[in-house]
Amino acid sequence: MLDPLLLLSATRLAALVRAGDTSSEHIVDVHIRHIERVNPVINAMVAERFDTARAEARAADVRRRQEPPESLPPFHGVPCSIKESFAVTGMPNTAGLLARKALRAREDAITVTRLRNAGFIPLGVTNTPELCMWMESNNRVYGCSNNPYDPRRTVGGSSGGEGAIVGAGGAPVGLGSDIAGSIRMPAFFNGVFGHKPTGGLVPSSGQFPRPTGGTLRYITTGPITRRAEDLMPLLALLAGPHPDDPACISFPLGDPGAIDLRALTVHTVESDGLHAVHPELLAAQRRAAEVLGSLGATVRPANLTHLSRTLEIWSAMVAAGNVVSGTRGPSFAELLGEGRRISVGREMVRLALGRSPHTLPAVALAFLEDASKLLPGRMTQAAKLGEELRAEIAGLLGDSGVLLYPSHPVPAPRHGHSLYAPLRWAYTAIFNVMELPVTQVPLGLGTEGLPLGVQVVAPHAHDHLSIAVAGHLEAALGGWIPPSLSGPWYQHRP
Repeated sequence: MLDPLLLLSATRLAALVRAGDTSSEHIVDVHIRHIERVNPVINAMVAERFDTARAEARAADVRRRQEPPESLPPFHGVPCSIKESFAVTGMPNTAGLLARKALRAREDAITVTRLRNAGFIPLGVTNTPELCMWMESNNRVYGCSNNPYDPRRTVGGSSGGEGAIVGAGGAPVGLGSDIAGSIRMPAFFNGVFGHKPTGGLVPSSGQFPRPTGGTLRYITTGPITRRAEDLMPLLALLAGPHPDDPACISFPLGDPGAIDLRALTVHTVESDGLHAVHPELLAAQRRAAEVLGSLGATVRPANLTHLSRTLEIWSAMVAAGNVVSGTRGPSFAELLGEGRRISVGREMVRLALGRSPHTLPAVALAFLEDASKLLPGRMTQAAKLGEELRAEIAGLLGDSGVLLYPSHPVPAPRHGHSLYAPLRWAYTAIFNVMELPVTQVPLGLGTEGLPLGVQVVAPHAHDHLSIAVAGHLEAALGGWIPPSLSGPWYQHRP
């Protein structure tokens, strides 16, 4: 049985601390002991700061006794986890790159600072793929992370460790980043909520690798949570311009509680026309649409052009956005070499001999990056199609519509299987270059005990709309269902 505190939202935990109904030290300790039980199986938290977190929790309890509740920050004394690609003072910041193994961050990323200022206590940092660019959180520094519902399966990427630790109950909330589904895909595979904000709403400084140029609007930082009620409060404290982020935008955040579903139009698209969607995921998406319809929303099937070319569109728009003042930012091959371009052919040979410091997906992505340059005309056309698709979605949604769209064609695949179907991440990636807010919503478990889910896409600068829908779906369909810890892989653990 899970401790009841492991089932609560960060909002509820903060209320308990503020009221004196329990202590921050107790809440933090419960989460640490749970991580110590599950992490040997899932390998999600790759560096911990448990002693420091306990000391910070004790200090938080002293402050609570000395100050009136209204003076405390909103999440005073509540634990959280952080994706390892974000700088956390004194913690590793490798993004899975072996050459950075000895590096320790000297200061916090701005979003980590904002979490701390809100009262959160980081427990540790979590795993990513190499340079945060694959669907499996596996690298030469920390190894492979495993899904808490079935450790034989992937946690996704690149915020895979975050999705797994939150999905396992080890933290109420986590901090992730997303350039092609890196928040939403792990949240889906691990049965929890994840929100990709409107492009530019949350600063991305203080993470590695750092995007450049127009891609600063495509990569987004956002929350992964076990309960929907935490999404909007976390987004509100993370959002806002920062001097190091010239691409940041600012707009008034709406109130999810003010949304009247009777004025909402729900457009549902069930496939990109290229990758078939698992029947259980389609059934779950239809149940979600039915629930929203029963609550007064207007539900309509929809079709969008160019969906079968979404991967090309994403690639072309990211490549174009990576150009800064007429010069191109560092290539993926250069990032792998810490500024000095690796030889892709040489690394392929070293991989075959088991001597490469890089993973196969990372070297393959470096190769594909080069190959895309051989088709400049097709890339230009794909970028144009992207602008057309952006206008089409904007016209479809207006100011009071959302789009239901599959989170992925299948539930969490077994380890390594993503290499056999490497293009499925297009289901999430397309909304990054559209710069639209998207909330991943868990929709129960399938027949194999794996999480189901759906993406809820909202109009630009209407993050509160998809978050409101997430709350209604959680209330009707249950939201996060903790994984069973009675499976054989969790036996004989302390």
